[in-house]
Amino acid sequence: MPPTLEPIRAIELAEVRDARTRIAKTILRTPLIRLELGPDFPDIRLKLENLQPINAYKLRGAANSVAMLSESERKRGVWTISAGNAGQGVAYAARQAGVPCTVVVIETAPESKIERMRALGAKLIPVPYDLAWKALEERSYPRAEGTFVHPFDDHNFIAGHGTMGLEILEDAPETAAVIASIGGGGLITGVGSTIKALKPEIKIFGVEPETAAPAALSFAKGSPQVFTNFKQSFVDGAGLHRRQLGRNEESDAIDGRESANHFRRRRRSAGGGCLDRKSRQRSDRRDRLWWQHRHEKVLRADWHLSQLSG
Repeated sequence: MPPTLEPIRAIELAEVRDARTRIAKTILRTPLIRLELGPDFPDIRLKLENLQPINAYKLRGAANSVAMLSESERKRGVWTISAGNAGQGVAYAARQAGVPCTVVVIETAPESKIERMRALGAKLIPVPYDLAWKALEERSYPRAEGTFVHPFDDHNFIAGHGTMGLEILEDAPETAAVIASIGGGGLITGVGSTIKALKPEIKIFGVEPETAAPAALSFAKGSPQVFTNFKQSFVDGAGLHRRQLGRNEESDAIDGRESANHFRRRRRSAGGGCLDRKSRQRSDRRDRLWWQHRHEKVLRADWHLSQLSG
């Protein structure tokens, strides 16, 4: 039985400012780099979150969440569920705080990220995708002990991500618009809430691949919609982290993500050739389930984002 979730609420500017103080010694204040396209193009800047110690913005939210644990929670240790970036973020923040960490890791996670989580001192429990999603819904797993740090559906995570908004306006106070990808809503909600609180005239644009765009469809229809026309596209990274969605999760548009396509390539290379028929059927079924979960979970996020429109 899934636990009762904390009601969705606005992320307050004071929360973001407090988060900035908490995570200052853990995260890197990343640069805002001008994208040089020539004199006929607008001034576009890139926020290089791939320069974080774990190469992903998720360290901001993880560091804030771990820093806010009580002493009794720290003694119990922490655990999370991830296929890569969130697990690295929680493991890194836990190591910095001297807190034991366990990651229930989706067994198809990239080997490089598994090794990095292990190197950060995390105890890893590999599980199939279905079990990982069940654990996320229930916020519990029989073999995981300690305080659960949700990898995305958490206001403290979102406040940590919002610290990017403070840095953007300090480095480029003349900003006219901010563009962020939409998955479950965490990145755009954190950054958008911060920027709108300080400069409400700034436009916040959310982007999705048009071949995988449930948020755009939901806003167009005025109600939550299931996106049924998913197709693979050049946005090869719109996969793994875009399926791990809750009320406040946002996929990272900068550091890259793994996709169903990538998993197929990994399974083929692991077998030394192409998949047999049964393996292909299992792969296709997993991918269909993957995207079904993605679409179901993104519905809850769409309406939290509507407060940022304008």
